[in-house]
Amino acid sequence: MTTDSGDRVDLIIRQWARERPDLETTAMSVFGRIFRLSRLAGDRMEQAYTPYGIGRPEFDVLATLRRAGDPFQLSPGELAASMMLSTGGTTARLDRLERAGMIERLPSPSDRRGVLVRLTRPGFDVVEQAVGAGLAEQQDLLAHLSPEKQRQLDALLREALRG
Repeated sequence: MTTDSGDRVDLIIRQWARERPDLETTAMSVFGRIFRLSRLAGDRMEQAYTPYGIGRPEFDVLATLRRAGDPFQLSPGELAASMMLSTGGTTARLDRLERAGMIERLPSPSDRRGVLVRLTRPGFDVVEQAVGAGLAEQQDLLAHLSPEKQRQLDALLREALRG
């Protein structure tokens, strides 16, 4: 929903200004927009991955293995750390992907109790296509901004995260 003089976040900020003029709401405005953009992007990414038989959680695993480089394998702990998940949350994702034939679990050559998770050829093919589809959705969401404004936004968000 947009209004004649801004977007939905502006409306919320105006309401707070009316009800609580003592509040400095710039942070609320920034994070409201970040949250809304993130939700919109997440929904679009989920739709982009659907034709490949995966959702965002599965994409995250496949993409992490793909980015690891040849031989496209990591330990479950390395995967969990890279995705900022618990090992329990990672296990459920791995189980789904293994059943779908997109990853395989192999014994670790350096630890008899350890396991490595490796991207299979079908998993590799899926992530190669899905990453392009997801990136196209992200680019489309920012297409109304000039390349310079996109770089500025990227730099500002990086700076905010460092704080």
